Amino acid sequence: MQDRFPSHDVIALTGITARQLQWWDERGVVKPERQGHRRLYSMQNLTEVAVICQLRRKGFSLQGVRKVMRFLARELGKGLADIVGRNSDVHLLTDGTHLYLETSARQIVDILKNSSQPILGVCLSDAVRQVRAEVVARKSSTSVIPSAERRRARKVS
Repeated sequence: MQDRFPSHDVIALTGITARQLQWWDERGVVKPERQGHRRLYSMQNLTEVAVICQLRRKGFSLQGVRKVMRFLARELGKGLADIVGRNSDVHLLTDGTHLYLETSARQIVDILKNSSQPILGVCLSDAVRQVRAEVVARKSSTSVIPSAERRRARKVS
């Protein structure tokens, strides 16, 4: 799998707008590496963007997203890209006040049964698997030639 993704790839893979991606970088929500003026996103950054997009679609405010991302970093210790396997499911549940990170259906049912408020659930694994599948599909459908080889090819022509 590709190690680093330029902004245009992140936009194409997640559906985020260029302005949103830039704004999240400026606010420190997602922190890509820099190569001159270019932003380069790791697989971890890409999965974070995918999860944030999913949370925003579910109605989370940016402040709520930050809270969730801090919670995930604290609870997981590693990034989502490292934790989520092919067969694992990681679910984020919230009642608006508390956050729960669960991996088994039994835990999720217990939270739902014992809650006195409505619960919003987001399957984080789905977002991670979807972005991984997009990366694999794009890689197999397009012949990716490293930029140094493209420049050499242009000079020769």
